[in-house]
Parts: sequence; structure tokens; C-alpha cells
Amino acid sequence: MAVVVLGAGAWGTALAVAAAARQPVLLWARDAAQAAQMQSARCNQRYLPEVAWPAGLSVSADLSLALAAADGGSQPALLVVATPMAGLRDTLRQLPQAARVLWLCKGFEAGTGALGHEIARSVRPDLRAGALSGPSFALEVARGQPAALVVASADQGLCSAAVQAFHSDALRIYTSTDLVGVEVGGAVKNVMAIATGIADGLGLGLNARAALITRGLAEMTRLGLALGARAETFMGLSGLGDLVLTATGDLSRNRKVGMLLAAGHTLPDTLAQLGHVAEGVYSAATLQARAAALQVDMPITDAVVAVLQGELTPAQALRQLMAREARAEV
Repeated sequence: MAVVVLGAGAWGTALAVAAAARQPVLLWARDAAQAAQMQSARCNQRYLPEVAWPAGLSVSADLSLALAAADGGSQPALLVVATPMAGLRDTLRQLPQAARVLWLCKGFEAGTGALGHEIARSVRPDLRAGALSGPSFALEVARGQPAALVVASADQGLCSAAVQAFHSDALRIYTSTDLVGVEVGGAVKNVMAIATGIADGLGLGLNARAALITRGLAEMTRLGLALGARAETFMGLSGLGDLVLTATGDLSRNRKVGMLLAAGHTLPDTLAQLGHVAEGVYSAATLQARAAALQVDMPITDAVVAVLQGELTPAQALRQLMAREARAEV
């Protein structure tokens, strides 16, 4: 079975490298010059310069060529959308009818507040679709270091195809039918990682970090249940697992955002230093609005939004959280 990855950022490239050890993989890059350079160098010098590509991986900027592999035939390719959340809707619209597709992006769409599965249901209900998520830094996956992910879909055939494509000695693929829960975990953990980065940047210590992660998991679970997810999903890879990784790992973009803000950098300066997309920055206010519409209490999210929008300094946001009235732990 062939795999086509749409998007040549760090995570798309890493997953393409991992899959190409088992079957042919075509990586689509939007920029023709970048595609040619990667094909010549046999690596993605912009995002993963130290990772050499296996022989089974090729790259192209021809979208029609990439989509043709997934259109018809007895063995259509498995499509993987590796764009940011902002690009998911437009990408899904272009896919061939009844294509098998997984998306990697995590977050809420700006403006609509939609999760990935809600976007797919709105614009392409014919697709066999799902999400691939879990605790995964691109560099470590590309290096072949051990990791575990979860593929979530109501389509068991799609889940089986993902296991066939990606499960290996270094990468374990679990399956789930709770697409809502898997997507909520992947979206909320980015905002919680910004909060934890702020706490670490302020030098608040390991106790504060543990408290933020734990209460962040509570916020994540409350929102997920309100949207119809299963509680146990948030104790799994896409919930607690991804939250711990993103909130504590030095390779986390969202955690770095929080640390830079705590150090006194402005948000524009922080994003310029980062040089990559940090989904938590773009989805925090949308997450807050979605929670408010459902009357779900998310005080850590509220504090992060206030900092990102310049309404509170990191220290003021901390004081606001600590000043909340005592309550039962739920």
C-alpha cells in the first residue's frame, strides 16, 4: 500500500520517513523549489536537516500527481494531511471521492471553532476519514526513536490501513473509535503547554508544573465530555500522553512560547523567534469561545488567552489563578 503525505513540514516529513521504511511514500510540498531541493539533498534541510531519507521516499510539488495515487484502483493510497489546522478545510475539498484520509493537525479552526472531524463532516462527508494523534516530536520519530500514536476513526478499515502503514518496531499504532476525544486532547494540550511554559519560565518549580498539568487534564476532560467524548480517552496517548510531552518536553513549540512570554518577550517577537507554527497560539481564543458556549469552566485556558492578548502579564495571570476560591477536586 502506498502512502501520500500532503505537507512537507517537520511532522509530515517525519511520518513520511517512518512510513517509507515499509512501503513507497510520496511527500507533497507546496513549493516547487523546496521539493526539488529536498529530492536532490534526500533530506528536508529546513525542518529535519540531520535526517537522511530512505530509498522509498520521494517528493513532488505536483498536487494532481499526489492525489491521483489515491483516486481509484484496487489499492488506493492512504492520504495523510500534514498541513496546519488552517489548511485542513481547503485540502479536504480537493481530495478525490471516497478517499482514505488521516489528518495530523491538532486544534480548533479559527472562526468556526470546528475540530477536524467537524470540518470533514461539513465539507466532505463522503471521505473515509480520521485523525492520527498522540505524543510525538517529529525529530524523534524521524530518527526512529520509540513512540506510540493512536489512529481514531469510526471506519475500522481505515484504522487497519493506518496500522499496516505505520506500525513498526519503533512506532506503535493503537486504534480508537473516539474521534471526538482524540481530537479534543490534541487541541487542548497545546494551550496547556503554553501555560506550563509560562510557569517554567517564571521559575515556579516542579510542584507548580505538576499542578498545571493535572488541572489542565481536568479542563480537557470536561470539554471533551461536553462534546460527547469518552472519559477514558483522556487517560490515553492523545490525552494525558500528549499533554505531558507537550507541556514538559524541550522540543515543544507551545511550551517554548510560554517560556518566552514569561521572559518578557512580546507575542510577535516570540513567534518570530519560534520560526514554526505553534497551534496553541492560534487556537486558544477559539477554544475559550467553544468552552464558553458549552458553559465549560476552563480557567487555565482563560488565563492563557489573557496573556496572549496582552490583557494580563504572565505574573498577573498566575495571581488570578491562585486567587480562585477553594473547591472540590473535579
